[in-house]
Amino acid sequence: MAGGEKIRKLTLYPEFVEAVNLQKAIWGFDEVDLLPVRLFVTASKIGGHSFGAYDGNRMVGFCIAIPGIKPGAKSYLHSHMLGVMKEYRDAGLGRRMKLAQREDAIRQGLDLIEWTFDPLEIKNAYFNIERLGAIVRRFVLNQYGTTSSPLNAGLPTDRCTAEWWLESDRVEALLAGGVMKRPEIAGRISITNDIYTIKANDFARARDIQKRVADQFREYFAKNLAVTGFERSAENGTYLLSPWESK
Repeated sequence: MAGGEKIRKLTLYPEFVEAVNLQKAIWGFDEVDLLPVRLFVTASKIGGHSFGAYDGNRMVGFCIAIPGIKPGAKSYLHSHMLGVMKEYRDAGLGRRMKLAQREDAIRQGLDLIEWTFDPLEIKNAYFNIERLGAIVRRFVLNQYGTTSSPLNAGLPTDRCTAEWWLESDRVEALLAGGVMKRPEIAGRISITNDIYTIKANDFARARDIQKRVADQFREYFAKNLAVTGFERSAENGTYLLSPWESK
């Protein structure tokens, strides 16, 4: 697609219904795994938000964030879900929706948005880390249990937590077209580019890879390292880990 889709904040009940229906089209969720309309309504009333991306009158992507509180009463946004129809991917639409989230969060006086992602989804990892400037310091085993989405291929829902420090030097430099500062690399976690085929066709091998990746993340994070970069080659996607003292 040419990138002419319009992004706007969702505020009306029919728009929330569209976002629920889009979840079915994008991920193939069963009813039990869908975010319901009332969550979109509630998010819009309590400091969260949802955005829709439209090609004409058709919603082709959406995202939703809810407010969160960390120890010390620090407020932030948790970006719980973002999805784009298959034929509209890889053209910058997801990034444009994330930037809309960033703008709205800054307007509210917030400096942090977080979200979780599957560490085996290396295309998503590259987007989060290299295209947005997020870092990763936390890993959770099987966060959501087994879901109905074919994308999970029946695997446990292990998740990394992306931290997007909205006005950090790292993010500001990236969004201005500059280069992010690269700390010294102290660890690497590589995943074969064939992981998508493996997940679809060889559960046992995919599970072995998932277990190995989980062990590596927990080992490195126990040493106070953070994911600060992501490399791609013809064979692998590789998480780059470095010491991390602050945002």
